[in-house]
Amino acid sequence: LAVWGFRLGFSDCPTTVHGLQSIFQEQEMTETVHDTEGHGYLATFIGKNGRLVILRVTAHGLLTIDLQCCEGDNIVQVENLLNTLEEKLRSLLHGNIKRVKRLPALTRGAAVDRYWPTADGRLVEYDIDRVVYDEDSAYQNIKIMHSQQFGNILILNGDVNLAESDLPYTQAIMGRGQENYAGKEVLILGGGDGGILAEAVKLNVYIDQMVIDGCRTHMRKACGSVLDNLKGECYQVLVEDCVPVLKKYVEEGKTFDYVINDLTAVPISTAPEEDSTWEFLQLILDLSIKVLRPTGKYFTQGNSANLTETLALYEEQLGRLSCPVDFSKEVVCVPSYMELWVFYTIWKK
Repeated sequence: LAVWGFRLGFSDCPTTVHGLQSIFQEQEMTETVHDTEGHGYLATFIGKNGRLVILRVTAHGLLTIDLQCCEGDNIVQVENLLNTLEEKLRSLLHGNIKRVKRLPALTRGAAVDRYWPTADGRLVEYDIDRVVYDEDSAYQNIKIMHSQQFGNILILNGDVNLAESDLPYTQAIMGRGQENYAGKEVLILGGGDGGILAEAVKLNVYIDQMVIDGCRTHMRKACGSVLDNLKGECYQVLVEDCVPVLKKYVEEGKTFDYVINDLTAVPISTAPEEDSTWEFLQLILDLSIKVLRPTGKYFTQGNSANLTETLALYEEQLGRLSCPVDFSKEVVCVPSYMELWVFYTIWKK
């Protein structure tokens, strides 16, 4: 796929479209041209070898060319065609082009999906070369895919969660090495990849069993051997809903030195009344603070550092808890996220 963006005067549109036709005719491509009644032009060119070109000129002067080729097409010929088109356009428009941008090839319909969005909506192409694990549990789709840079990556419902390279994530959500967990009681919510469990001392948690199964086999660089057994000398993994467990701890008066929330990122939606995820987040926050000891700390991820409005709303929510709290935050680069990520530390006043 090659897409170019040009800015040209609308009076140049018909001349430009017709001026390019000869190039496609030399490629033995049949054409169809549409005048969109004052809104520009759309032309398609189809070649015998499966090539397809979509040429679009909008009324405000944006011209795009989308060249689609089949697997096995001659790359040199494709590059020559693109170069010829660009030279012809510059000639037709007498250099009157404000901006030109050629995008790299986009692979469509491949056996392995390499394209995943960031939290703020940018599309990132990963160097993923194979699917290691792909199963549907009762709760979500679970994929583990191999990246040459990041190792195996856990992807839940299309959301990149953790890669074997992402020790900075685990360190950030546990206090960046500033906390002494020896002899402390730690409650981790989520964390099915086992990364936090591999670092923690005492664990009670709700996890999707199939996430455990996949990570235990395919994410051992992140979790080590801690998921081989759900109960060890200093930890226990509870594969169940965390809300009833938290409520039970509140009723019993059970408290922890640390609560680490690795359930979900702060929702992107900025309308709590329209998004039940915000209500869930508020519930988890309230229950977690109630089981936190007076000197304890609550660690959690926020979201992308670019989502400033979302993060501001989350910080506003912290002022509505059942007891007053203070907080600090840190911005960390998580390798496989390919964006900066915000983490929070919260404690009772």
